[in-house]
Amino acid sequence: MYNRSLLSLCLILGVQLCLAQEVKILTNSNGMTLGYSQSSGIKILEVDGEFFKDLNRNGKLDPYEDWRNSVAERAKDLASRMSVEQIAGLMLYSDHQSIPARPYGFGAGTYNGKPISESGMKASDISDQQLKFLKEDHLRHILITSVQSPEVSAKWNNNVQALVEGIGFGIPVNNSSDPRNTANVTSEFNAGAGGQISLWPDGLAMGATFDPDIVKQFGNIASQEYRALGITTALSPQVDLGTEPRWYRTTYVFSESPELVKDMGKAYIEGFQTSSEASVISNGWGFESVNAMVKHWPGGGPEEGGRDGHWANGKFAVYPGNNIQDHLKPFTEGAFKLEGGTGKASAIMPYYTISYDIDDVYNENVGNGFSKYLISDLLRDTYGYDGVVCTDWGITDDEGPMPDTFAGKPWGVEGLSVEERHYKAIKAGVDQFGGNNDKAPVLAAYRMGVKEFGEDYMRKRFERSAVRLLKNILRVGLFENPYVQLTQTKTIVGSPEFMKQGYDAQLKSIVLHKNKNQILPRKEKSTVYIPKIYTPLETGWFGNATPASFEYPVDTSLVKKYYNLTDDARKADFAIVFVRSPQTKEAGYSREDRKQGGNGYVPISLQYETYTATNAREQSIAAGDPVIDPEVKNRSYKGKTSTASNIMDLRTIQDTRMIMGDKPVIVSVTADKPMIFSEFEKQVEGIVLNFGVSTQAVLDIISGKNEPSGLLPVQMPASMKTVEEQKEDVPYDMIPYKDSAGNIYDFGYGLNWSGKIEDGRTNKYVKGN
Repeated sequence: MYNRSLLSLCLILGVQLCLAQEVKILTNSNGMTLGYSQSSGIKILEVDGEFFKDLNRNGKLDPYEDWRNSVAERAKDLASRMSVEQIAGLMLYSDHQSIPARPYGFGAGTYNGKPISESGMKASDISDQQLKFLKEDHLRHILITSVQSPEVSAKWNNNVQALVEGIGFGIPVNNSSDPRNTANVTSEFNAGAGGQISLWPDGLAMGATFDPDIVKQFGNIASQEYRALGITTALSPQVDLGTEPRWYRTTYVFSESPELVKDMGKAYIEGFQTSSEASVISNGWGFESVNAMVKHWPGGGPEEGGRDGHWANGKFAVYPGNNIQDHLKPFTEGAFKLEGGTGKASAIMPYYTISYDIDDVYNENVGNGFSKYLISDLLRDTYGYDGVVCTDWGITDDEGPMPDTFAGKPWGVEGLSVEERHYKAIKAGVDQFGGNNDKAPVLAAYRMGVKEFGEDYMRKRFERSAVRLLKNILRVGLFENPYVQLTQTKTIVGSPEFMKQGYDAQLKSIVLHKNKNQILPRKEKSTVYIPKIYTPLETGWFGNATPASFEYPVDTSLVKKYYNLTDDARKADFAIVFVRSPQTKEAGYSREDRKQGGNGYVPISLQYETYTATNAREQSIAAGDPVIDPEVKNRSYKGKTSTASNIMDLRTIQDTRMIMGDKPVIVSVTADKPMIFSEFEKQVEGIVLNFGVSTQAVLDIISGKNEPSGLLPVQMPASMKTVEEQKEDVPYDMIPYKDSAGNIYDFGYGLNWSGKIEDGRTNKYVKGN
């Protein structure tokens, strides 16, 4: 037993010792670092001249505490010791947690029963809700969204780790995050985006670089920032294919190209998971590693009509081209075949959708997280994947009263109880339940399994999941040292070097579409007119409303660093109109249409002007909801109309053209998916496209400080007719737009100052690959 003073150990054994808050650090002679909290009550064991944490406080070194053993040995030993209740807690993944908890609304929480502002508590303290799920429900996987600051995140992590270190077997918390480094800091979906962290292109923006090396560089940097924040799992990358151009989550995918997405996803995972030599524990894993949870198996892209599986109206993925193999490729040839030592992505998340009529073994049309065929037969047996399978968030909860209500997503099993849904997912092969803080339904599922298969079978089944989950905690060194040093947090997160590299990547993602008579670049200190934009009231991801506004779409103080800004178009040398790609208000479903006797389904348009879906399917491929919409057997929207909610963006382009006369008009488009350019292309001299990066990066391109090099990662369609006629599961099957200069806005297209880009990237990634 370790019973000598720490100072004596330093002097006699030469081990390093430091105190960070109340965390003590010991470095063994072979370099293995131990971190532990004085408040947790654990002891340090000395065995064969090395030091180990006695996490269960039993006075002896158990196999799972011995860092000399393999990760597999340690995980199996600990799983065998855990109670069913403790394993059930390990199988939970928390709902979204903001640090500190918000006083109301999404992510709300209390501190001693009060909002944080009234409690006298610190932002880094543990909320009442977190204390409950950590102590009572044995939860050890937490999803973090927004944090007040990097320092608060680090301190909160240390507080949480000190708490759980003194409970039961001392299992550390595995904190995770959705993408945090996106330069599109106003994106509500990425609730933790921005803040004091390096900002990079994300999704289509990263895809537009056509450069996996940039993605790997991002992974290396972002993983360092994650670890400095106390985050050890990334709920990313999203390797779905953007084969359905109307799907709103296309903005988060790399491309519609299976080959490009495969290479980008592989580079992303390698960058996050691989530790450098000095930090390696084994097989590439170590203290610098961040687990990658790849999503969404077996590919969430082919959403019928472009609707999305977060809502009942978008629960079906369809395969009219019989092309599931392309959607599997980024997993089977990318995420499962890494070149580095970690071998495979550590976790997989199935999507909400029902992959319609794909299961030809059990003939079930159920959500992917409930599908035995997709998880056990295909993922595990056919492709040999033995990592963690975690459901998407909220699939076991009840759905809402309307098909467009944001609530639970139990697609295909709507008629089952919450407990029965957990049991079905476990039988399908799932290890973990996203967005569930409560162990009760997992224990109920266990009892159902005991009744059907017996105690021995279910105990072994739970232990299999426990081993997978524990491996991911052990691989990244959390059992040895789960604590963060604040000095490193302040130095690493958002460092100037990291910020510069992220900004450089943003520049490389911008696509120059049109440059009539080489009107670009525009010299600095000339005079520019930028019109204000009317933006209607918008309802965001979680139902939060943004009031209507009429204002400049960019920070004018930033513009003035490049140009003289005037609000009188007659005094301007040229104009820049900053717009967003067309936004469809209803996202494919209209309650008003339903009230008027329709089926509720309406078109998702990629153009600004009113669109009538004359070429849509007469009969939808999939339909049906046994609970909230049982009478709807056809989700077709043929003959119905849709108008973009931001049609004033188009009107502003047209008005600017008129008032500028023969002076140049440049359109800067921020797009979140493909769009129709025919509505305004002929009226303007230049078009610069970005997929969600900073205005400064766009101005650096327009002004010529940097040359454009981005390429289109998706096709830009010629019309809505070709959009309706394409197949949701097939890439490159639209007629792309041909502009007035003869350029075709196809996959891989982009201009630089010399003309159309043709280089090693366009030679490697071509249509058909």
